[in-house]
Amino acid sequence: MADVSLTGVCKSFGDAQILHEIDLDIVDGEFMVFVGPSGCGKSTLLRVIAGLEDISAGELTIGGKRVNDVPPAQRGIAMVFQSYALYPHMNLYDNMAFGLKLSKVPKDEIDRAVHQAAKILNIDHLLLRKPKDLSGGQRQRVAIGRAIVRKPEVFLFDEPLSNLDTALRVRMRYEFAKLHEEFKTTMVYVTHDQVEAMTLADRIVVLSSGRIEQVGSPLTLYEHPDNLFVGGFIGSPGMNLLEGVIVECSADSATVRLSAGESILCCVDASRAAIGDRVKLGVRPEHLRPGVAENALHTEVTFVESLGSITYAYCRNSGCAEVLTAAVDGQTRVRSGDALALGVPPERAYLFDVNGKALHRTSRLGPRGAD
Repeated sequence: MADVSLTGVCKSFGDAQILHEIDLDIVDGEFMVFVGPSGCGKSTLLRVIAGLEDISAGELTIGGKRVNDVPPAQRGIAMVFQSYALYPHMNLYDNMAFGLKLSKVPKDEIDRAVHQAAKILNIDHLLLRKPKDLSGGQRQRVAIGRAIVRKPEVFLFDEPLSNLDTALRVRMRYEFAKLHEEFKTTMVYVTHDQVEAMTLADRIVVLSSGRIEQVGSPLTLYEHPDNLFVGGFIGSPGMNLLEGVIVECSADSATVRLSAGESILCCVDASRAAIGDRVKLGVRPEHLRPGVAENALHTEVTFVESLGSITYAYCRNSGCAEVLTAAVDGQTRVRSGDALALGVPPERAYLFDVNGKALHRTSRLGPRGAD
């Protein structure tokens, strides 16, 4: 196992700078997940760690050793890609053993390593089959097994589940969690799927335009986003955002008047704010309280999406150009055209200033969580 440290790491392709001054420490044995929108640089950052892309500036260390100029094969890493990249003419055993054979590992050690990895991944009964005879989930297990047999210090995963259907993704998330528990090896995982990030990660790195926006535990990012980007990105469905103006403020709370006229109390530290400051009010769909008139947004339902145990009501508020989303119990009956008051719990409200920086919350949920 090994830690990974990046200090001032930059990456450019010609005149286009993709990564900007990345400072990040990944702890030995940690499961770290990179998330962000398409084009944010998360896969490029992973490839820099792997050595598949050269660093334009800065320093990268793995296990305390500077590896800027060390070839990928000598970094003690193993990478699993989005595509399985299996040799179609080889059976599973030979696919998993291929790298060890190239390294001249003794045959008995290869045999032991392959069978051990196959047993862990529950594919030991498939070792004589060719990739074309396998399901997508089984092929991904083979790709993971090929990485496992190398006994790397760091595992790197680049969107490994994106080619699988929903049911297989759920199953494979469980497999990845068990794999980390089994090996306790440093793992760095890239995904655009928030569910994968929130369920697998010890810590999450949120990236935007090649910069780190925030690093923290899943709960920290969800409860205490540093800025508007993180608040809007983390959570599914996304956070509702409304323009407003501060009309009262203190170290414990702020009252925001929306363009529709509603006044919403928020439990935030607004000691540095001033009356008249423009802000954005954020509230997550799952925190809105349908039918509660106190501290409420007054809306009209425009569309209802029933998913059984939960229903999403999409609503219009005259103070917001965007459609608001409210998550309600599946047994709640709401219809398009209904007038619906959506109560905003003050301790669940978020405020972001004109620069997108979050005002720290002062709710009963407590101080900012430990990462």
